[in-house]
Amino acid sequence: MIHLLFTGGTISMHRDAAAGGNVPTHSGEALVGFSRGLDAISPYRIENWAMVPACHLGPDRLWALRERVREVAESGEVRGIVITHGTDTIEETAYLLDRTLGPSVPVAITGAMRTSSDEDWDGPGNLLAAATVAASAASAGQGVMVAFHGKVFAGQTVVKFHATDPDAFAAPYAAPIGRIEHGCVVYEAGGGSGPAGKRPRPSGLTARVALVPMVIGDTGEMLDLARGAHDGVVVIAFGSGNVPPGAVPAIGRWIDDKKPVVIATRCPTGVVTPLYAFEGGGSRLAAMGAIPAGPRSPSQARMELMIALSAGVAYGS
Repeated sequence: MIHLLFTGGTISMHRDAAAGGNVPTHSGEALVGFSRGLDAISPYRIENWAMVPACHLGPDRLWALRERVREVAESGEVRGIVITHGTDTIEETAYLLDRTLGPSVPVAITGAMRTSSDEDWDGPGNLLAAATVAASAASAGQGVMVAFHGKVFAGQTVVKFHATDPDAFAAPYAAPIGRIEHGCVVYEAGGGSGPAGKRPRPSGLTARVALVPMVIGDTGEMLDLARGAHDGVVVIAFGSGNVPPGAVPAIGRWIDDKKPVVIATRCPTGVVTPLYAFEGGGSRLAAMGAIPAGPRSPSQARMELMIALSAGVAYGS
């Protein structure tokens, strides 16, 4: 049996003329009714956990979702879990779950870019694909994944790459780990994020982490405004990790306050590499104590820092 956990998002939405746009409408039972063929994939049970847009899921609700997934996975009652979710923040949820949960029960997250009001609604097809992933014996040990538009991504590598296209997701620092072919999931060799291992796991998402983009001529005002209310910051830098010289003193003030500064890049692909030693260059920032984001998008770097700080990891560890 697989567990279908519905949280809302575009996959649950229908256009409401009175509201002026798309709003959550369909329960899990309704979505299953639209998805013909689900019975042939696996027995299932339905849980209507929420019916909200992805942008309404804050840290507390994300952690509550994580805890619910953990409970279901540890119950011994299911072979896999499907989560329907709004696409706007699937990458944060997928990263959190894959980073903090063990891989014993496969979890397939999916959603839609079209609503049931649209002729090309992709919701039922994505739900069937996610169920195929969750139910497959080949998914054992793969951990948390995102199944979307016929592709399967590891939870710690996937990002939303297009704002409106049905083929919305990519893995800019990796690649899809599998695909759906003729109703089956086929995995690439060496795919998956692997176990979370011994990396620290928090008991909640209590840390507050800012995400501050750099702009031309930046003098650090936004960094200074954020510092008092946050425990750490991810700076979205230029290129391979460079910032305007005027922002450097503000970065230094975070570091002086023992608050970690992670440097990500605004480029869609490529990893922050501290090569440049001019004022504001990535090499100088690293020498100050700033931390390159590694193969993570800004949103993933922020989630990783939230997890680490919430788990009590000390700056510099």
